[in-house]
Parts: sequence; structure tokens; C-alpha cells
Amino acid sequence: MIPAARYSQLRSGWMILVLIVLIGLNLRPFLVAPGPILNTIMSELGMTVYSASLLTLLPMLLMGVGAFVSPGLQAAWGTRKGMCIALMLLFLGSLLRTWVQDGVTLIFTAVLCGAGVAFVQSAMPGLIKSSFPRQVAPITGVYSACLMVGGALGAYSIPHLMETGLSWRQSLGLLAVPVFIAMVVGWRYLAGVQANRPTMTQVRVLLHRPRTWSLMLAFGLINGGYSTLVAWLAPYYQSLGWERATSATLIVVLSVCQAISAVGLPVLARKQTDRRLWLILTLVMQATGFCGLALWPSEMAMLWLGMCGAGLGGSFSLIIVTALDHSKAPEEAGTLAALMQGGGFMIAGLTPWIVALFNDMTGSFVSGWLLHLGLVMITACLYWRFNPQYYDQVMQPVVAGHR
Repeated sequence: MIPAARYSQLRSGWMILVLIVLIGLNLRPFLVAPGPILNTIMSELGMTVYSASLLTLLPMLLMGVGAFVSPGLQAAWGTRKGMCIALMLLFLGSLLRTWVQDGVTLIFTAVLCGAGVAFVQSAMPGLIKSSFPRQVAPITGVYSACLMVGGALGAYSIPHLMETGLSWRQSLGLLAVPVFIAMVVGWRYLAGVQANRPTMTQVRVLLHRPRTWSLMLAFGLINGGYSTLVAWLAPYYQSLGWERATSATLIVVLSVCQAISAVGLPVLARKQTDRRLWLILTLVMQATGFCGLALWPSEMAMLWLGMCGAGLGGSFSLIIVTALDHSKAPEEAGTLAALMQGGGFMIAGLTPWIVALFNDMTGSFVSGWLLHLGLVMITACLYWRFNPQYYDQVMQPVVAGHR
């Protein structure tokens, strides 16, 4: 028979895992769901490709800024209060989409959602490392997969909800319901959780380390591919004559392959401290996918999206695990992963706007896919520098007074 204290500990661990899944499922639908109906939204609200790109750009920038602001908020509020406030912002942003009447208001809802997600994403790596110190890789994979699955469910559900007679506003507003559930569960089960609270001193020290900036750049360049696909994949295929529901299916294929890879690759790589070959494999898959999108978009479209998804999903979870590998101290590792995401999302947020600019100049999204093919090559050079033999060395403070 399991002792009462042990049973309580096991139950608490399982509920934290359930909460991680619930939260993860809610962090991407607000960003991904408008994609399949973006042409409809732009036409009805009079938005240009540049203003529509702000629906992705501004939340991504906020996710980046949040990584630098969130440590202070988390230290002051604690994980439970901070998470619930962040989820409340996500809930309000999603709910308000039910009544939007113009592009400015829709962009404002994206900003509200992005602000909430910014805090959650910066706090989540530390929560995982402190709650599951011996299962960081698989739990990170589960969390990453939930991000992708949540995005897929959002993208797939909106066109089908509209087929039932709901407006696109009402359909987007319904995404607030699962956020509310996650908020209630978080308030109940985060009580007493002692997640690591980063300090601003720790943040400043990490920002003086070149490795922090290398991780930011790598994370940003890869997630730029994701943000561009989320924003422009459906409009790209609709411009080729595909129906709205069919283009939504492509986003589902992308997200499902992301989810499988996000869980599978960290599990396959869990016994190896050097994860570089696995990271390079994710880049090969991405390069194949972007090349196919640019040159043969209608032939084997599902294959190209599957390759992009598998590469992006595996890269997302493996780079988070790689950042956490850099330090045995949960506080430092969690803060490093949060900063990596922060700077990375600021970079990633710019790519949909840049691709919109290229599309305006060339009349096609093909130039955008070729751009990401080049960014994959740059990322390969960065990934190869992440040799675990030198983690202790690169994590040494480099500023006088911090040694």
C-alpha cells in the first residue's frame, strides 16, 4: 500500500502534468486559428497584408519582451498568481474577439493574448525543471507537443465552426472556453508549487554571456519559420486555388507532425548529452520542406508540410532541452531557457512582416520560403557550436565583478 505522503506527492505530480498539458494546448490557438480565415477577416475589416501580419508580429514581440519582464513579475507575484493573471489576459483577449468591429480592435486582442502567453512561456521551463527534474526532456517534449496540437485544433475547428452557422468572430471567441478551464485548474493545483523564481541579477549575468545570445538567435531563426507558416501558409495555398477548409487541413498536418516530433525526438535523444546531430536532422527536414513549398507547392503538399512540421517541432523542444542542459542549477537553467525564448520570439515575430514585404515586392510567397531556406543554413552553424563538453566553460561569467 502506498503511504499517504507518497500518494499525495504522486497525485500532485500528475496534476501538475495535467496542468502543463492544459496550458500548453491554449498557448497557440489564438495565433494559429485566424490563418485559414485570414482572407475573410482582411476583406471584412479592410486589413492589408501588413496590418494582418501584426496579428502574429506583435504577440511574438510581446513573448520576447515578456522573457525580460516576467522574471521580476514572477519573483514578486509567485508562479501561481502570475500564471493565473497571465491566463486571465489570454481569456479576455480570446473572448473579446467575439465583438471586434475593426482591424485595430482585433490587433488589440492579439496583444492581450500575447502578453498573457509571454509570462506563461517564460515561467514554464523553470516549472518543468523544478517539478520533474529527472524527466526534463520528455516533459518538455509533451509541453511542446501540446503547443502544436493546440494550434492544430484551433486552425481546424474555426472553418468547421463557421460551417455550423457561427460567424468568424463567434468561432474565435469560443477559444476562450478552454482557457478558462486551464485558469481554474491552475488556481487549484499551483497552490504550494515551489517553482524556481529567477532574480534580475541572474538575468543580467546571463545576458552578459555570448552563449545566451547564440541560443536566442538560433531559437528566433527557427521559430521565424513557424510564425511565417502560421501567418501565410493558408493564404499562400488559397492563392493557388485551394479551398479554405483544405488549406486549414494543411495547418493540421503541419501541427500534428510538429507534435509527434516534439515528443519523439527528445525521447530518442534522451540518453545522449550531445544533441547536435538530432538538431541538425531537424534542420534537414525543414530545408526539405521549405524547398518543396517554394518549388513544387501543389505536388506532395502534405509531404512538404509534414517535413516542415517535423523539423520545426523537433527543433523547438530539443533547443529548449539544450538550453536547460547548460546548467545543473534549475534556477539558472530555467532563466536561460526563458531568455532564449524571449530574444528568439522577438526575432521570430519579424519574419511574417518581412515575408509580407517580399510578397508585396515579388507578388508571391515563394521568396519567403526561400528566405527561410537560407535561415536554416545559418542556424546549422549555430547548432554545431552547442557542444556539451564546453557548457561549463561558456556558462562562466565574463563580466568583471561576477566571477
